Amino acid sequence: MTGGSRGIGFAIGRALAAEGASVALVARNADHAEEQAAVLRAETGAEVVAVCADTGVDASVTEMARTVRERLGEVDILVNNAATTNPGAFPDSALEEEINVKVRGYLRCVHAFAPKMAERGWGRIINISGLAARHAGSVTGSVRNAAVVALSKNLADELGPQGVNVVSVQPGPTRTRTWLNNLERQASAAGVSRAELEERHGTTVGIGRPVEPHEVAAVVAFLASPLSVAINGDTIAVGGGIKGPIFY
Repeated sequence: MTGGSRGIGFAIGRALAAEGASVALVARNADHAEEQAAVLRAETGAEVVAVCADTGVDASVTEMARTVRERLGEVDILVNNAATTNPGAFPDSALEEEINVKVRGYLRCVHAFAPKMAERGWGRIINISGLAARHAGSVTGSVRNAAVVALSKNLADELGPQGVNVVSVQPGPTRTRTWLNNLERQASAAGVSRAELEERHGTTVGIGRPVEPHEVAAVVAFLASPLSVAINGDTIAVGGGIKGPIFY
C-alpha cells in the first residue's frame, strides 16, 4: 500500500487489515508510517509493517520490494496510491514530478511485484487515480490521473490472462485532513466559513455530502478480493456521484 500513512491510503490499509490481510504501509516519512502501522496493529490484530520508500526513485522501490518480501512474503495485492502535488506551481514545472511519482512510480511498483503474481496465477493491482481525469481545471491533475487510467488498462490486458486483475479507482473530493485544510484556506480567502464551502460541495454530489476515506477504502477492499474477478481494466468512480454529466 503506497502512500499508506495518511488519508485515503491509510483508510485502505485499515480496511485490508480489518479483512485479515497482512499490510505494508509504504510512505516517505518512516516515523509517521511506523506510528500509523502501530495504530492498525492495535485496532485489527493484523500483521502491519511500515516501510519507508520514495516511489519516484528506482532504487528506493527495489529496496522497498525486497523489504516487504523479507517481512511479509510474496505480495498478492498491490495498491498504488503515492502521489505528490504542487498546488502553487506552474503546470510545466509540476507535471514532470507528478508524473514521475504517480505514473512512473506506479509502474515501478508493478514491475517489482506483478511478475511473481503472474507466476502464481493470482493477483490484484489497484491504481488510485482521481476524478480530475474527467474534467479540466488542472493540467497536472487531469494529465496524471488520465495517465493512470491508460496505464491500468494496458496492464490489465497484459496481466489479466495470467490471473492478475488491474483496475483504477477515481476518488473525487474526499473528506481527508488534507482536503479539509485546503477547504479552510479557500474559505479564508473567500471570506466564508469552511462549513459553508463544504455544504456547497454537497450540492454538487449525488449523495449530498463529501465522501469519507473509509467509503473509498470499502470499494478498494472489494476490488482486492476474489469477488472482483469480473472487473478488469475498468475505472471505478468513487466520488459520491457528480451531478450532471453522463459517463458511458
